[in-house]
Amino acid sequence: MPETPDGLIHPQLHINSYGYYLRRRFGLRVSKVNVDAGFTCPNRDGSKGIGGCIYCNNVSFSPKDTKSIVPMEEQMEAGMAYHRLRLGSKKFIIYFQKYTNTYGSVKLLSDIYRRALKHPDVIGISVGTRPDSLSDEALDLLSELAQTKYVCLELGLQSMDDGTLKRINRGHTLDDFIAAVHRAAGRNLDLCSHLICGFPGETAQQFMDTADLMAKLPVDSVKLHQLHAVEGTELADMYRRGEFVPLSLQAYIETAADFIERLPQHISIQRLYGSAPLDIAVAPRWGLKNNQMWFAIVNELTRRGSWQGCKI
Repeated sequence: MPETPDGLIHPQLHINSYGYYLRRRFGLRVSKVNVDAGFTCPNRDGSKGIGGCIYCNNVSFSPKDTKSIVPMEEQMEAGMAYHRLRLGSKKFIIYFQKYTNTYGSVKLLSDIYRRALKHPDVIGISVGTRPDSLSDEALDLLSELAQTKYVCLELGLQSMDDGTLKRINRGHTLDDFIAAVHRAAGRNLDLCSHLICGFPGETAQQFMDTADLMAKLPVDSVKLHQLHAVEGTELADMYRRGEFVPLSLQAYIETAADFIERLPQHISIQRLYGSAPLDIAVAPRWGLKNNQMWFAIVNELTRRGSWQGCKI
């Protein structure tokens, strides 16, 4: 087992958490503030597909105050006020989260990103997108902004199995993701990969293999969460038909801990769980608050006496 390096792994959390990484990098507490800039998705408007991914209902992971009908600057102010009060945050990263946030003209993207970066307390942006919706022009724009501001590019992979990607109606392949990562590498961008555990037909070992893939790529951070069904999705219908059996809480905790043990220590962890408002959550319904879910996994690492990267 490798020794825990000073400065990377949080001594109590046993992982290189993203919050810990941001504090090391910027020297103060930084929070991400979600905004809805009114984008759609090529997997919804017909250019790649219709209906979106079988699990996708953006209401399930978006703060209630982030709606595209609300001017972006108002969304930013509301989010920053919340994090200042709750966490004492001093600086902020504006997170373009809903749908595909590079899916538009470069002129549109430039206007939206630069408006966010104008605020004196905003140190950067985080842009969520798909690996097949990242034009050279969009990459050039992000690279330009990254010369003076922090820029994180978040690419949704979800599964490295092409069969799964087809079944969940993702509309892209593993090769598309790998190609996008390599195209974005070396441009002063932080690269984040989104991954989901618990797809029907996939095993825990396949999720472990994803940790090995992340180790081979120039990825700076990851987001993990369990597959969960929410109202208004095909996955919710599958659950009611008995075609989707969610992971148990203990199975997810153990699999996430196994994954972390195989994840290199230089890759920070932005997320360890997924949640949804109770009024639209279908399954699983574990009854844990967000911080309780986070510490359930941290406590498992503590119980094992292990930490991120110890099984490499």
